[in-house]
Amino acid sequence: MKEYATTSIRNVAVVGHGGSGKTSLVDALAFVAGSSKRHGRVKEGTALTDYSPDEIEKGYSINLSLAFAEWEGAKINLIDTPGFLDFAGDAAAGIFAADASLIVLSSTAGVEVGTEKVYRQTRGFGHPAVFFVSLMDKEHANFERVYTDIRDHLTPKAVPVEIPIGEGLDFHGVINLISRKALNFKRGTKTGEYDEIEIPAELKEKFEQYERDLIEKVVETDDALMERYLGGEEIPHEQLVAAMRVALKKGELFPVLCGASELTYGMRTVLSELVELVPPPSDGDPAHAEKWGTVERVELPPADGAPFAALVFKTVSEPHVGDVSIFRVHSGSVTNGAEVYNPARSSLEKLNHLSVSQGKDKIEVGILHAGDIGVVAKLRDTHSNDTLASEAMPVVLPRVPFPDPVIYLAVLTKVRGEEDKLSTGLTRLTEEDPTFHWEYNPEVHQTWVRGLGERHLEVILGRLARKFGVHAELLKPKIPYRETIKGKSEGQGRHKKQTGGRGQFGDCWIRMAPLPRGSGYVFEDAIVGGSIPNKFIPAVDRGVQEASARGILAGCPLVDFKVELFDGSFHTVDSNEMSFKLAGIVAFRNVAPECRPILLEPLVDLEVWTPDEYLGGVMGDLSSRRGQILGSEPDGHLLKLKAIVPEAELYKYSTQLHSQTHGRGTYKYTFRQYAEVPSDVAAKIVEEYQKEKKEEKEE
Repeated sequence: MKEYATTSIRNVAVVGHGGSGKTSLVDALAFVAGSSKRHGRVKEGTALTDYSPDEIEKGYSINLSLAFAEWEGAKINLIDTPGFLDFAGDAAAGIFAADASLIVLSSTAGVEVGTEKVYRQTRGFGHPAVFFVSLMDKEHANFERVYTDIRDHLTPKAVPVEIPIGEGLDFHGVINLISRKALNFKRGTKTGEYDEIEIPAELKEKFEQYERDLIEKVVETDDALMERYLGGEEIPHEQLVAAMRVALKKGELFPVLCGASELTYGMRTVLSELVELVPPPSDGDPAHAEKWGTVERVELPPADGAPFAALVFKTVSEPHVGDVSIFRVHSGSVTNGAEVYNPARSSLEKLNHLSVSQGKDKIEVGILHAGDIGVVAKLRDTHSNDTLASEAMPVVLPRVPFPDPVIYLAVLTKVRGEEDKLSTGLTRLTEEDPTFHWEYNPEVHQTWVRGLGERHLEVILGRLARKFGVHAELLKPKIPYRETIKGKSEGQGRHKKQTGGRGQFGDCWIRMAPLPRGSGYVFEDAIVGGSIPNKFIPAVDRGVQEASARGILAGCPLVDFKVELFDGSFHTVDSNEMSFKLAGIVAFRNVAPECRPILLEPLVDLEVWTPDEYLGGVMGDLSSRRGQILGSEPDGHLLKLKAIVPEAELYKYSTQLHSQTHGRGTYKYTFRQYAEVPSDVAAKIVEEYQKEKKEEKEE
């Protein structure tokens, strides 16, 4: 493969809502450029960047994938990203690693929730964006409506660089507003060939209107051009393009293109505009890194002569290959077989078979220059968000800000005895996907998996079965309730057992009283006169703690209470530590039920972001979930609603919020405190616990 210098590289994240045509566009661009030898189809499972079994089965992108298109002396690295919000982590990684975003919108749907999110992410990283209106050959395609949608919901700085000739089944060409050429696509073309024709008479007025709008928007970004334009001077093509390139980089202009990927219509102009307008890495700002183990900041320019530094922004596990690390070289260059340093892991890694990806194919290269994106397999101890650097200059680069998980569910193996395989598989999957977490909760005896949505966790289970042979199912997680007491009481715990030889004897008296919330457990030794020898007193404490861990009402740990050991008796021969521990257990069981035990539940601080028009419905739903609404405030173009909600009421809340706000609502929550469960709810929890115990005994 040809070697590309930093100035000849373009890094473009292809992003948008699910189903907008991103993967088809990437496939068509690579094919039309001649960099890929096959024009695939998503529906047929042959698309260039949707090659994993779960993507082929489901018919949509799940993973970030790489392709490239070589065009007009440049190499365009295309980062295909998933569109569904459950896989937003890969979209974030793709945008972070790129220098610009190609935001794809369906010609029939326009701006959707996923479009809004990736546009905000792109601008949040300070990256330029180009819009592409896809599926122009589909019924009900409407370029002008989508363009208006972009201006109304995303940015008024969007401006078409080309407009379609025909729409829907009649779509057959585009008019480029800068070159003033009409391109008529050859019917049946395989690689987007076209004839240059005169601008159709019926479109001349529309062309002139859009051309005037484009020129005015471009010259508005350049004072010198504005002065010349107002003086009646015609601005040459080259100067318009140069001004557009500068304005795009500054976020002052957002070009809009259009086409039909499956027909390859418009692909050549998209490739040319990406090469012409998107800034190469050499035009970017230096990477701001830190020397490992210090707070010293280092600026690393995107140039071959700078110290080597690359960020692994995605790790993929591939069959027969193992873990594949996808990285961007931010500064310096790296050669095939080079030894690099991972400061965070204090390990050296050898980059054997340094490659670039064209879908699932890996093409080995001799060198990667600053700004390029590469892949390497089988690194020993390197994971997503790790920096690879030189041992002489151990630096760490800014990490991808992956979104935090928003839901958690319990997972249970379908076959007993696979628990160890389950934990091994889940651990490997967290290395591949930083938005997926798992943990074992010993309190409720469940394994919990956390992710960005139910679809995300279902895909994780599919990978678990396919890669590790562990078949599991998702269940409703048990809530880690607590118990406490509201009253005081005292009583005796006596353990006596004679077995013919040396017996067992322990006798204690305890008082129990509640403590303020959050105080935990306090044990007080109030024995006087030696009624219980000092050496046995800790055993009573252990017995009380062991019994309190199993609770009184629903098998939940008892918290925030004080136990005072104030009397007892012992036998000089039969008493021992075990006897007094058992006496402590009996004392707790006798006294605790008389102290007005209650259930406590975890409350969370919930923040919900929603468009204004859905606020009433969201508030009503939270009220039905026993939520306490604290208020709302503007946050950008959304409203942020704050509430305190019982954690038990958030089961499948992400699905409900998505449905209620048509996918535009998001939320996050943090633990707040434990609070008393209402009596009617507590009664149901206790009843369910008793039922489970009965079923366990019957088994």
